[in-house]
Amino acid sequence: MIHIPGKIPITIHFLFWITAALIGFLNSGTWMGTLIWIFVILVSVLVHEMGHATTALFFGLQPRIELVALGGLTYHQGDRLPFWKQFFIVLNGPLFGFLLFLLSWGVLKFGTPEPGLWISVVKLFFWVNIVWTVLNLIPVMPLDGGQLLRIIMESIFGVKGFRYSLVIGMVIAGVISLAFFLYQQFLIGALFFLFAFQSWDMFRRLKLLSNEDRSDRFKEALTEAERNLQEGEKDKALFAFERIRTEAKKGMIHMLATQYVAYLKYDLGKVKDTYDLLLPLRSEISPESLCLLHKAAYEVGDYFLVEQIGADCFQLLPSKEIALRNAMACAAQGKAKPAVGWLETAFQEGLEEIPTIVQGKEFDPIRESTYFQQFMKNHS
Repeated sequence: MIHIPGKIPITIHFLFWITAALIGFLNSGTWMGTLIWIFVILVSVLVHEMGHATTALFFGLQPRIELVALGGLTYHQGDRLPFWKQFFIVLNGPLFGFLLFLLSWGVLKFGTPEPGLWISVVKLFFWVNIVWTVLNLIPVMPLDGGQLLRIIMESIFGVKGFRYSLVIGMVIAGVISLAFFLYQQFLIGALFFLFAFQSWDMFRRLKLLSNEDRSDRFKEALTEAERNLQEGEKDKALFAFERIRTEAKKGMIHMLATQYVAYLKYDLGKVKDTYDLLLPLRSEISPESLCLLHKAAYEVGDYFLVEQIGADCFQLLPSKEIALRNAMACAAQGKAKPAVGWLETAFQEGLEEIPTIVQGKEFDPIRESTYFQQFMKNHS
């Protein structure tokens, strides 16, 4: 990994060199050609990312560039900018690449006509930058064209515009992928198929995104509440998280604050409050929160919910405790076969003292079943 300090720090990861070398060797078949390709890709990607970074710097942000396996990334820290400034930061990446294409075209048009290594390099700059500029402007995330579409749609429709741009990009990426597959261009087809899948996955994960999630006030309040929690000030953190979820009302920040409140309530022994907070969000919460809901549901006696989410919880965080809760919930409902199955799973996970555990009243409804009796015989 190479770090270049400066007003715009640049980091070049090892995989960037590997990917560039692979592209170069596949297209040239020689070591000299590979080195030329690496040089052209390095300069072209840097120029493109400098378009983003210098514009961000001009607007008062703190940019940094990373060159990774599949190209470059420009990050910038600072205050959230108006949409028109965001638009120019994104647009100037492809624009700088297009200017490099024009420079190459000018050299080929008005420079020396004699063939040689220099002309070969310029021709490569010409083709790499025009092809990459055009491809990068396709309105598909995470390409710059997709980012430009997102900014335009979000400026018109608010946060819903973000989701609209993902749907549009997903459709376009799917059509392009299919077209390339039909023409047996499998590498590019697979790449756009990946873009389509990423857009769908992001759309699914951001379906709760709201305008409140764009609020710097809520973000700062959430960060401060998390800091209080890390420092052990649980009462202060609980008050802050409750205030955030009340004021935000909906969206991802609201959901995150709700999960924090649920954890802190459970820590205080308020199991029913934890259950009531997490139950409406069961399909959206984190794996850890789903397992907390599983525990709270058992403690408040919602055995049906414990059974419903038990397999998912065990898959997310396999443990003898979760398997045993599943067994007891199924047994309490008189479901002998799944109860015994979960008991076997708990045993495999390291559960000991089974004869003592199964004396609990939860297992009374299934004591006479053949499944349970056979299990007891095997573990007596």
